[in-house]
Amino acid sequence: MNWRPSRATVFIGLGLAALLALVVLAAPRLSRLLTRTVADDEPAAEEARPGHEEEAAAGAERTINVKLFFQATDGPGLVMEERTVPFSNDLGTQLKAVVGELVRGSKSGLVATLPAETKVLDVFVTPRGIAYVDLSKEASQGTSGSHDELLSVYSIVNSLTVNFPAVRRVQILLDDRPTDTLAGHVDLSHPLTADMTLLTAATAAPAAPAGSPAPVPASPGPAAAPRS
Repeated sequence: MNWRPSRATVFIGLGLAALLALVVLAAPRLSRLLTRTVADDEPAAEEARPGHEEEAAAGAERTINVKLFFQATDGPGLVMEERTVPFSNDLGTQLKAVVGELVRGSKSGLVATLPAETKVLDVFVTPRGIAYVDLSKEASQGTSGSHDELLSVYSIVNSLTVNFPAVRRVQILLDDRPTDTLAGHVDLSHPLTADMTLLTAATAAPAAPAGSPAPVPASPGPAAAPRS
């Protein structure tokens, strides 16, 4: 008995053959289209990269507001001056930047408390909250008496303890070594606490801009007794 394909079978076969031919003819065009699409997407990805770099740069440029202590121009005391400084996640690096700003001097006409030649060699903080500030020997030059030396010392001590809660006391070193005094008068043989009694009577701390670290009031400590 001879078998003959039905009309439906013939139509199905013809349809499959036509579909196969269409796929074969369209494959090169589809391949070129996909290649072009991928190539077009690559510049977009490259254009997106600068955005990430800008975000990273913005994060690296974070700043904080701190209160620095300089000598008053019209009285024998300290005056607070607000300053924006670069932010650092490392406390020692942050404190070093603050002391560096003291060395740079006032931006509002107050009297500098440290010689401009002073170098901040290092600053580190112990778990007990003692900040060791290592200054170059130039820090011991330029003072003209025990009171000026007292203001130089406490401009550093107050600037660090008022702005940073983790810092409870400050000890000043010279050229990587402990020192008895900065210039022969104030006892630096032990860590010092803040002394807010050295502020002039007219001193009023300006309101810190939004985003600045909240100063922590430090218990006034007695000024280091001048050495005889």
